[in-house]
Amino acid sequence: FQLDHAKAIDAVHCQLDAKNLVSKLQDCSIISSVFPQPPFIVQSQAQDRITYLQRPDLGRMLCEKDQTLLAQYSASSYSDVDLSVVIADGLSSIAAQQHAVPFIQRLSFALQSDDEAWSCAPITVIKQGRVAAGDDIGQALKAKMVIVLIGERPGLTSPNSMGLYLTWMPRRGTQDGQRNCISNIRPQGLSYDNACLKALYLVKQSRHKQLSGVALKDHSALTEQPISTEPGLGENNF
Repeated sequence: FQLDHAKAIDAVHCQLDAKNLVSKLQDCSIISSVFPQPPFIVQSQAQDRITYLQRPDLGRMLCEKDQTLLAQYSASSYSDVDLSVVIADGLSSIAAQQHAVPFIQRLSFALQSDDEAWSCAPITVIKQGRVAAGDDIGQALKAKMVIVLIGERPGLTSPNSMGLYLTWMPRRGTQDGQRNCISNIRPQGLSYDNACLKALYLVKQSRHKQLSGVALKDHSALTEQPISTEPGLGENNF
């Protein structure tokens, strides 16, 4: 019990190594082919971990400097895009550190293999971020939908569980009922492959119906088959 409790406390207070995360994203060829622009590293309005834990409201908003940076990039680089992917430390930075890259690897292959074309904004890594910070990021990058990968609140047996939140037309002030959630993404919980199947179903349905949240039901059929047989993407490699 004491060991599990210590792991949960460490997960909450551990700092996200954003530079290492960005390096791993850029080193993955399939991710770079779908998200060709270098990832952004940004900050919420909570400037440190203690503030983040004491002021949840500040973690839900992107700092003004970075919001301006993303908006300027969007204005000079492209028009509206289909998808923005955000990685946030949340309440377990180790979950984001461990699971974000292998999940995005599978999602990238699925998007590239899909019959429909997908335009994607640069991946954004936000420090001291909560789910709603993705609304600011998606809005600044002119994305039709945003996926936020975030470390979930640690439990005694799961200090490294990652969640996914999908929001159609993200805007500041979006309510939680307008999001779809996939939780417990980790090898000991919902596998990367199955999480990717569910996510792909939701993003396709969200774009088709132009909505997300309680009005968008998850009718994806999970199978035991991996997303692909390409080397490095099999279930047993992670």
